Amino acid sequence: MRQCPDLADGARPEVTIAEKCRFRDLAKGKIVSMTGPRGAAVLALHWQVNVIKPEGFFGGMLGEPVARSGVIDRAVQFHTAAHSVGAQLVFTRFTVPEKGGSLVRNTGFMRAVGDAQEAFRPGAPGAQLIPEMADLATGAHVADNQKLSGLAGNDVVRWLLDRSISTMYVTGVATNLTVEQTARHGTDLGFTVYVVSDCVTAADERTHEASLANLQLTTAGCLSADMALAQIKG
Repeated sequence: MRQCPDLADGARPEVTIAEKCRFRDLAKGKIVSMTGPRGAAVLALHWQVNVIKPEGFFGGMLGEPVARSGVIDRAVQFHTAAHSVGAQLVFTRFTVPEKGGSLVRNTGFMRAVGDAQEAFRPGAPGAQLIPEMADLATGAHVADNQKLSGLAGNDVVRWLLDRSISTMYVTGVATNLTVEQTARHGTDLGFTVYVVSDCVTAADERTHEASLANLQLTTAGCLSADMALAQIKG
């Protein structure tokens, strides 16, 4: 398990990320609550043209359902409100640099992306965050990777630990792809993970609802944006 900076391994190898961060801060004479905005981040996954917009690589599958769902406006409102009360914002982008980076073509999804990797170059139009999120991303932490989980193959976990953040609220598209993969991954790493259920969506409602049902059991739970915001405020 990854540990917080400057925290030596002790006699409790099974301690969680939250406990490790708290022990480190207490050792430095700090009293840091692991609830409320200071200990929370919004993890905004794949809000990119390639995923969200009709002209993007996955537009044929996701563009229309995303537009119909109204998820973009709800997510913008939630991100704005959460940031205004002190939560950190982290955006992840799926990109493929020259020579492929850490892309592994071991699934149909990754093979499809690998075959069209020019569309996913970091500077390609489709790899950019959608205009609705652009202002929010200014000053936020933006991390690229070549993995389905937003916590794999990038610096996001270290970035969160460096700030003693142990709770994350996940938004993004698609519910059954990057959202579910990231939420399960974060939970296994020891983070407390909530999925913001009205700020995620999928290609169809049945898939979306099935994924949320899974996540209700495998994470800290699914919350509406209003419930998540109230929890962040403490």
